[in-house]
Amino acid sequence: MPRPDILTRPAFEAAFEELRGAPVTLALLDLDHFKTLNDALGHTEGDRVLRGVERLLSGSLPTGSVIGRLGGDEYAALLPETAAETALILLDEVIRHFHIHRDPHWPRTLGLSVGLAARPAHAHTFADLQRAADEALLRAKREGRGRACIYVESKMVLKSNYYPKSQLERLSKLSGALGRTEASLLREALDDLVEKYRGEL
Repeated sequence: MPRPDILTRPAFEAAFEELRGAPVTLALLDLDHFKTLNDALGHTEGDRVLRGVERLLSGSLPTGSVIGRLGGDEYAALLPETAAETALILLDEVIRHFHIHRDPHWPRTLGLSVGLAARPAHAHTFADLQRAADEALLRAKREGRGRACIYVESKMVLKSNYYPKSQLERLSKLSGALGRTEASLLREALDDLVEKYRGEL
């Protein structure tokens, strides 16, 4: 199956408009400490990293996804008819693959961070959706980089407000041991809970 083209920013925004209000998740991707690699190994090696990211995205995201390079080391993807939570699982896998298969000569700090926002849950226009995804990307950077985050509105409550620190630490260890995201484990637990009390619904 042919890989999708990597679009320029104008073509990417045009592709968004062609979705005509359909549900979609926007992912903004940024390479962590890319300047460090460019400074240490040169722009030729930097270009090789970018080509690798493009191959990874075009080869890993579902059919129908749209991929664009917004500039520098910033990429974006549109995942039509995909909830932000599903996109989170997909992009977590992309991040993990990049980390596992990166060249040993690259700086250890080089990684991928991703911010996600969905229409209609978070915004409707491209500008507003990009703003929300960018805010999520900045949170991914603040929380340690090399991860994906979904936009959280101020009226929403983060999971850390629901669970004591000891439970979150155990969840994190379980996530690492099973090779699954914390979000997928929490969804599984919620599904089990709903099934257990299905008769009450």
